Amino acid sequence: MINEARVQLPWEELADGPSGDYVEVIDVDPASGGFYSAVNLDEVALLVQDGLAPSEGNPKFHQQMAYAVAMMTIRNFERALGRKVLWAPRPWRSIGKGGERFVEKLRIYPHALREANAYYSPSKVALLFGYFRASTRDPGRNLPGGVVFTCLSHDVLAHETAHAILDGMHRRFIEASNIDSLAFHEAFADIVALFQHFTLPESVRHQISHLRGDLGQRSLLSGLARQFGEAIGRHHALRDAIDELDPITNLPDPTALDRTTEPHDRGAILVAAVFDAFVSIYKSRVADLLRLTTGRGNQFPSSDLHPDLVGRLTVEATKSAGHVLRMCIRALDYLPPVDVTFGDYLRAIITADADLVADDVRGYRLAFIEAFRRRGIYPKDIRSLSVENLIWEAPAQPISIGWVTKQDFSYRRKRRDIFRTEEVRKRNLAKWLVSNADVSHEAIRAMGLWLRSDAKNTIRRSRELKGPRFEVQSVRVANRVGPDGQLEPQIIIEITQERRGYRTAELQQQVERQGRISGVSADFTFRGGATLIVDLRTREVRCCIVKDINSDSRLDAQRAFQFGAQSESLGATYYDAAGRREPFAFLHRML
Repeated sequence: MINEARVQLPWEELADGPSGDYVEVIDVDPASGGFYSAVNLDEVALLVQDGLAPSEGNPKFHQQMAYAVAMMTIRNFERALGRKVLWAPRPWRSIGKGGERFVEKLRIYPHALREANAYYSPSKVALLFGYFRASTRDPGRNLPGGVVFTCLSHDVLAHETAHAILDGMHRRFIEASNIDSLAFHEAFADIVALFQHFTLPESVRHQISHLRGDLGQRSLLSGLARQFGEAIGRHHALRDAIDELDPITNLPDPTALDRTTEPHDRGAILVAAVFDAFVSIYKSRVADLLRLTTGRGNQFPSSDLHPDLVGRLTVEATKSAGHVLRMCIRALDYLPPVDVTFGDYLRAIITADADLVADDVRGYRLAFIEAFRRRGIYPKDIRSLSVENLIWEAPAQPISIGWVTKQDFSYRRKRRDIFRTEEVRKRNLAKWLVSNADVSHEAIRAMGLWLRSDAKNTIRRSRELKGPRFEVQSVRVANRVGPDGQLEPQIIIEITQERRGYRTAELQQQVERQGRISGVSADFTFRGGATLIVDLRTREVRCCIVKDINSDSRLDAQRAFQFGAQSESLGATYYDAAGRREPFAFLHRML
């Protein structure tokens, strides 16, 4: 009963592929040079039967599934963010054209690779899925030597789509400036795939019955890419959201994070923390049902559950997972524009939820804090792990950006119009920052940015404006609706700058004292900046999330991460990978 699920999506007219407003499925097999015939989901015969029946051997079903899971992921993001999803833009290739080109559709290639790999390509703005033969010795439940298609895995599809959406929102997050950077990208994509399990009622109901309601156990719901993991001989899912516990304390190891460096393994600790918070929230929501059944609010039944109880537990599990997923997605708007860490993400989750939900009557925020604490995930520069201290603070002095007060932020329906309007806003804000740097110097310094008098020779200057270059990453409008029906309209502004970094602190100081040195070029790019959350109703800055461009401690930390070892360090390896055209192909191939 759990091998099939029905996904309901908003109606849109589709061309063959399927090809809609957001995604375009292109089914070409480069290894053979062949094309598979494209499915037409608007065909009457398919509409009356809810699409093609599941089939591993039918390429048209592969196309249908790729489209359905990608669109389901997109809808979850749009519901949480309060705006439409935009893909990462691409630069114009025409001579004389500046700026970036709107990418209307994410391309999905279901049979792009003949290898055990699948990845998001930033250079192509596309998802590429592979197919391969299962192990002949340890195939798990697969046919020994049989063909396994990654495009038939809900988890792999959702994971890669989440990568694409995150890259469209935060272009600098694929740069490995610290040990958490790429691990966060991987962990967040896993979180999205994991909690989308709970949007499939058939699977949730089956597992609730099988586990007698206790979702704290390893199960099909907690595992990711089970078929993929078994096919490559791992005997279990590729990754699991439930981590190992100490047999004595029954708690996770809080020191594991310090010893873990590989991005997927490190990201798994973050995923485990989020899933732990979800289990705590779920248990608190079903405590009354457990008291009626077992007499204790923290004890699950030891015998099979009544079907009505299974139904009620399923409703609570689905609702809890939906809340957690939206909390995790909304937090993306509350992250710094560069150099993100796991601690930053915890603060973003807490702040985003507090902004939208004033009364945390069910203790969602406390559940997240406790789950992160158990795994040694702590933000820097906070006094305690209380909700009040974790919320991003308001600026010590009001930050005034006169440009914002004069803009029209009215709603745009079409994604192309949203993109074009944002591009104009970004250029105009960058010009305003340069032309008003002298009169707004306190606000600019509060955002962790350089002024013209600070710049010296270590900051990239704009030739046209003869001053420090401000790179406005985004000026996004979000219209979120809280649980009480209240509307929270916001503007999210991300501003960054670049600074030249050198392999040693001594060389850094020498260049900064003398200016450019002949024959010496920068070894890496160091970035800083701020994310501003602006209340659209008052045009006032609600909070300012800063990564200071002038911070020598951050500069030293990035240098140590990239060049800390005598031989090429892990940091240098992954930073170099992020500079390649296909960073995720590199990361996923190392599994």
